[in-house]
Amino acid sequence: MTERERFLEVMVNFNTKVPSLKWEFGYWGETLNNWYKQGLPKEHYIPVPDKYTSPSSSIYTKAWTARNKYVGPGEYPKGFVLMAGGLYWPTQGFAKDEEVRTFFKMDNTQQLVDVNLFFSPAFEAETLEEDDNSLKYMDLDGVIRLFLKESATMASGWEWPIKDKKSWNKLKDERINLKNVKDRLPANWKEKTAEYQDRTYPLGFGGYPMGFFGTLAHLIGYDNLFYMYYDDPVLIHDIMGTFTDLWIAVFEEVVSEAEIDHLQVWEDISYGSGCMVSEAIMREFMLPYYKRLVSFVKSKGVKIVLVDTDGDCRSIIPFFIECGVTGMYPFEVNCGMDVREVRHEFPELSLMGGISKSLAAQGKEQIDVQLEKARDVLKTGGYIPYFDHFTPPEVHFKEFSYYRTRLNEIIDETAASGDV
Repeated sequence: MTERERFLEVMVNFNTKVPSLKWEFGYWGETLNNWYKQGLPKEHYIPVPDKYTSPSSSIYTKAWTARNKYVGPGEYPKGFVLMAGGLYWPTQGFAKDEEVRTFFKMDNTQQLVDVNLFFSPAFEAETLEEDDNSLKYMDLDGVIRLFLKESATMASGWEWPIKDKKSWNKLKDERINLKNVKDRLPANWKEKTAEYQDRTYPLGFGGYPMGFFGTLAHLIGYDNLFYMYYDDPVLIHDIMGTFTDLWIAVFEEVVSEAEIDHLQVWEDISYGSGCMVSEAIMREFMLPYYKRLVSFVKSKGVKIVLVDTDGDCRSIIPFFIECGVTGMYPFEVNCGMDVREVRHEFPELSLMGGISKSLAAQGKEQIDVQLEKARDVLKTGGYIPYFDHFTPPEVHFKEFSYYRTRLNEIIDETAASGDV
């Protein structure tokens, strides 16, 4: 079976006779730099992409490709990421991993349609200030960001394009026009639709930073958004209603020529000790728009709706199920998430992730404990196991090799043999 066929069998039908996907969330650039020194052969090195496509796929590209004296030849910026299947590609200027996937005989990554879901025309990626240590720039989504070159983590928001009703109305008038939906398709759309016809990988729609909390936080700023929920609820509804209309229009255009397997929604609405906003806020400002978009994509044959939210999300799982969400990830263990407990409480929710990336750095004994938990959930179906976020640099290649080899074996062992 292809990766796409297995993905659908696992995530829709909970078919335990089909081997689950051999994916990881992804790997930090610093992690790969270390692994090359620790024994990973450098045979399928993927350079940092320098081409701008859509805002979603190329946000941060200017930061990753900036001149940087702290990044040596053949090295990645520390906070750059190689995508490994559990999180979709393309996204955020990251590269698609081939090195680790090939070495451990893992599966091809899921992909997203590289379509513009935000401002069209996009903003120009423009340098505002730069020296040897930092870069301040305007990104494709209109956010002004600050990138610190030595630490080279994700560029931080400095100023956001939506400040008030006036700035929003200007953006809406100039850059959100439902008459130009086809202009939002990728330049190579004909080639991509031909590729999609015979694809073997799962294909999704949405992704970072498309969400019903995530998009607002991304374009307004977290602190500003928390105030705006109370100070200008009419504006929040206008923003979410407009984007929901846009996403439905773009999705309808996409599915007229391509079959989509799943909807990806990025929220990051939870953190270490719970959700950032109240259930009342979620019900007023998220639930109606979730239901509109999810109902529409399901009417077009999409059966899988996935939400990406970090931290402790246990208390809000029922809310997302009510919204029509069918699966969630990555279930961060250090924040108290336990996929075995989540499976017991929510048997119809598909799960991805849930293996502690941090405990893996503590050696085989801790790895084995995590893997047995994954084995238990695999037996119930509807589960793709991998680290609960990007693999950090403290995980040595020797430890990862033990973990990934054993997980591959467990995935095969828990599936029925000879009939797939």
